[in-house]
Amino acid sequence: MAKTRKILVISHFGVAGELCKRLIAEGNHVKYFIKDKNSKDIDDGLIAKVKSWEPHVDWADLCIFDDANFGKICDVLREQGKAVVGPCPYSDQLEMDRDFGQEEMEKAGMTVLPHWAFTSFDEAIKFVKTEPGRYVLKPNGIAQDEKCLTYVGKSDDGSDAIAMLENYKKKWANKIKSIHIQTFAKGVEVAVGAWFNGKDFILPAFVNFEYKKLMVGDVGPNSGEMGTLGTWLDGTKLYDETLAKIVPALRASGYTGYLDINTICNKDGIWPLEFTPRFGVPTIWLQMDGIESKLGDFFEALGTGSSFNLRTKSGLQICVVVAVTPFPFEDPAAFDKYSKDKEVEFKDPDMDGIYMADVKKVNGKMVLAGNSGYACVCVGCGMTFEEAKEEVYKRVKSVSLPDMFYRTDIGHKWHKDHDLLTAWGYL
Repeated sequence: MAKTRKILVISHFGVAGELCKRLIAEGNHVKYFIKDKNSKDIDDGLIAKVKSWEPHVDWADLCIFDDANFGKICDVLREQGKAVVGPCPYSDQLEMDRDFGQEEMEKAGMTVLPHWAFTSFDEAIKFVKTEPGRYVLKPNGIAQDEKCLTYVGKSDDGSDAIAMLENYKKKWANKIKSIHIQTFAKGVEVAVGAWFNGKDFILPAFVNFEYKKLMVGDVGPNSGEMGTLGTWLDGTKLYDETLAKIVPALRASGYTGYLDINTICNKDGIWPLEFTPRFGVPTIWLQMDGIESKLGDFFEALGTGSSFNLRTKSGLQICVVVAVTPFPFEDPAAFDKYSKDKEVEFKDPDMDGIYMADVKKVNGKMVLAGNSGYACVCVGCGMTFEEAKEEVYKRVKSVSLPDMFYRTDIGHKWHKDHDLLTAWGYL
């Protein structure tokens, strides 16, 4: 007989709705809270939500936090003896301060690319002029939520990086307080993540390839992520040289939850770029589709520091983001004008492999909610790339939403990337 738990789920921007649905379907009792005021109507009519989460802590057997910046709160709950899946002050610093993250990687024995931190745009511009080269620019702190601000340089003399820094100075000085500059490295961009129970990672790890640009062919602004290809793997050098090395620091911190390290790999080595110690978006939906174990059992193990035999699908998984205006930008006025309350319909009524994002149910109809235009995520699985691609795009085509857009080439670099990573010995 399935175990019944009382689970309190605290979300920042409302990305945990599908997790709540699955936990409920498994027989658990769930209370759901969304913090962001512009996201509070997400999942209305689909999941019972609470106006505040604090009064329900004593009720809960398990508390799940889906984002960073809840670290101090989670530590207090842990000290009170609560089972918690969520951040800690250490993981919050890893997320918000890229330079601290790089320092921790070096301490753990990982190889990192040359990097510099600046709190002055003038000093950053002076540096690139003095040391011309191809650089990657990434804001630190809360500004990194604006994914379009991450810039990967194209010019070997750094002229485009200087132009971008000048743009930051003119238009984003009030929000960007610190800028991280990193040497560009050519290679395969691949991430490896796994779930940490406070003591160890529960394997297999999730090796994934993010497609961050808005348009087909990796063109346009950074969107955060338009889709991802992933596969569950054990015993890879990619894991051994990254996640495995941060285990002692995580144990000391008390962190529980998902941790992802994005890297650039080439024949010279594995170069970790940044930590993501929280639910990935849209990765969480891709993972939920690939995890065959009961999520209630799994998250309880994470929160209590228990070992767990995680069962996952074999082969490849692909997810594709379906969105409308104003995504990938934040523009409430544009959302209200062009997308608010647009109806989302599905040609396949069982909606298998389709995960709802910023939607709500009104008068029996599914309509857009929040203010981002991030509608849903479709997932396809298969033993080959071709099988997974066919399934995911069949599901995308079953979505009916006026003016929706999505990338049609998610995973297109798989064969090349896989061959290179295998040849270098990383998989």
